Amino acid sequence: MEDATGTERSDVDDLFQLIYDELRALARRQRRRWHGDYTLDTTALVHEAYLKLADRGPVKAASRAHFMALAARAMRQILCNYARDRQRQKRGGDRERVPLDESRIPPAVPFPVEQAAELVALDTALRKLAVVNARQSDVVECRFFGGLSVEETAAALGVSPATVKRDWHFARAWLYREMQEHADM
Repeated sequence: MEDATGTERSDVDDLFQLIYDELRALARRQRRRWHGDYTLDTTALVHEAYLKLADRGPVKAASRAHFMALAARAMRQILCNYARDRQRQKRGGDRERVPLDESRIPPAVPFPVEQAAELVALDTALRKLAVVNARQSDVVECRFFGGLSVEETAAALGVSPATVKRDWHFARAWLYREMQEHADM
């Protein structure tokens, strides 16, 4: 996998089989951060990430760490979409109108309301950070969502570990400030 570039769908299949256990561990870490309904469990999150990457077309991964960073980004996007759906459901956006005499079980939701709002705020702040400094945004995705070490993040992004540490420190402070401003609204 070290020199995998321009892979086709069958290559993505092979890559996923090679690092499936690592991807499950990554998904498990992601799910631990966001409690709630487990309709999107560890296996489902890995499989959703696979579909997202496989349907994208050729995947250009320079190393295992780079591929893990791509998978982490896909998982982040999936979790954020679920959180947005949760907020939409909170406001009744998914409810169908029924007569009062019919009882229905409400649909399961992937996250508690508070955590869904927090994840959406983090995603919004991360998007703003990507405009200000894309590399720092990538560092956050690798470290927080991907669970990569400083060295793995440096390898995935092609920068030094010292740069990753600086970016990680700055990005965390910047995101904290942004999320506090969002919470005050």
